[in-house]
Amino acid sequence: MADIIRRLGWRHLRGAPTTHVRHHRSGKLVHDGPGLSFWFRALSAALSEVPVDDRELAMTFHARTGDFQDVTVQSTVTYRISDPAVAAARLDFSIDPDTGVWRGAPLEQLGTLLTETAQQHALDVLARTSLSSALMDGVTAVRERVAAGLASEPRLPATGIEIVAVRVVALRPEPEVERALRTPAREQIQQEADRATYERRAVAVERERTIAENELASQIELARREEQLVEQRGTNTRREAEENAAADKVRAEAEATRSVRLAEAEAAGSVKLAEAEARRTERLTQAEAARTVQFARAEAEAAREVGEARAQAQAAWLRVHGEVDVATLHALTGTRLAENLPRIDSVTISPDVVTGLLSRLGTGDRG
Repeated sequence: MADIIRRLGWRHLRGAPTTHVRHHRSGKLVHDGPGLSFWFRALSAALSEVPVDDRELAMTFHARTGDFQDVTVQSTVTYRISDPAVAAARLDFSIDPDTGVWRGAPLEQLGTLLTETAQQHALDVLARTSLSSALMDGVTAVRERVAAGLASEPRLPATGIEIVAVRVVALRPEPEVERALRTPAREQIQQEADRATYERRAVAVERERTIAENELASQIELARREEQLVEQRGTNTRREAEENAAADKVRAEAEATRSVRLAEAEAAGSVKLAEAEARRTERLTQAEAARTVQFARAEAEAAREVGEARAQAQAAWLRVHGEVDVATLHALTGTRLAENLPRIDSVTISPDVVTGLLSRLGTGDRG
């Protein structure tokens, strides 16, 4: 859209490099070209602005194949206006002198023209093609047919339009048909996936079997080596036992020899010690016998002397008692009796006891 500025009843237009501006004043062409900038009066000016850049027109339409299946075609047509003067003469590209906005909708008219033309050629080629062929090769066929049809369409050059490129983006059936068509492929893909899964499982099982066999072989080898190790350990133990037995035998023989020698030495020493002990015992026995004899003689002498002394003392005692009177003897007897009696803290003498005692004493004196 051109930029238009108002100044004191005049207008200034500044176009873009991608737009072709045509300025008529009083029916005469005054300015004609892209990217123009000029002053004009709104009451006497007729302005047209034609885009000359490449335009993309996206179109979507429905078609029916030869086996009566509906499909949707999505395509894009790239075009440009190669002759702005012809396009401005055939289509209304006039703009408002105050705002610079198109008075009509020329690009929509071009889009309708291109869409209907492309759709006509696409329907023509799809009507003679089955759905399966259309889905497999229909994109290329439709693109080529639409490009050839647009290139041969006489209205487009007469309108100043040049087709740059035609692209068919997609050609799709109805959702139900598409799902039905996807089912075999999905089933095949699923079968391939299942086959791959089974093969992977088979490979895994085979690898597990190989691993198990390797582990079993390793265990067998380890068991064989362990058996060899046990045998070697047994041989080493037996050899060690034999060596220990031989060493114990040598040690026992040496110990026996040493014990015999010690026993002989101890026996010799014991004999010597016994002989010395016997001699010492004999000497001690003789000395002890001599001492015993002397002691016995001394004891006998002492006993004889003691007996003689006791006999003399007894004789003297008898002599003394024979010379004293009876009363003194009674007194002595009482004294001796009192010495041998137990301790008496208190004694109660009744008259009857004294009388009986005195009577006994009197009887004893008479006797």
